[in-house]
Amino acid sequence: MVPVVFPDSTQVWFFCLAALALLAIPGPAVLYIVVQSAEQGRRVGLASVAGIHLGTLVHVVAATVGLSALIVTSAVAFSIVKYAGAAYLIYLGLRKLLERTPPVAGKRRAEPLRRACARGAVVNVLNPKTALFFLAFLPQFVDADRGAVWSQALVLGLAFVALGLLSDSVYALAAGTAASVLRRRASALRYGSGLVYVGLGATAAFAKRT
Repeated sequence: MVPVVFPDSTQVWFFCLAALALLAIPGPAVLYIVVQSAEQGRRVGLASVAGIHLGTLVHVVAATVGLSALIVTSAVAFSIVKYAGAAYLIYLGLRKLLERTPPVAGKRRAEPLRRACARGAVVNVLNPKTALFFLAFLPQFVDADRGAVWSQALVLGLAFVALGLLSDSVYALAAGTAASVLRRRASALRYGSGLVYVGLGATAAFAKRT
């Protein structure tokens, strides 16, 4: 039977505090969620949050079994993930910029929640910085002397996902609340959204291995 060891409770508390401090700093995932929620409402924003953290779960599992280390140490694997993610984000941005009909307050049909969730998952799965984050962050709170490093990493990763769901949901709800104001400037919102996506894609394309 494979041994299962939980991390020390003190380490878990320190990890949660550090994770909350990091989550409080808006990053690419938060910008994506804010754009989705402001443009299409709270429900789509929250579906995007769920998708983002489904993608995070993929990285948690990858970190647990060591695939993140493979991506970071292999230039080819890292480049494939990096450029696939960058291309997808830039594609979303260009499609937004080239829309012929700008959103109209109260009349735009929101994106299906399942599609918003799936898109969020793709965006985060193809984000190499998430793999880098887990490879650099989780080991600091894992005690190899306790054994079963994989189970300790899994517990900490799941804790991060739970905290991320809470913090990102706050961003989604806040942006959804401001949506009515933003929709009055529909054209500016459309171009702004497109530029955010393109900018996120460009940032991902220039991510470096450490």
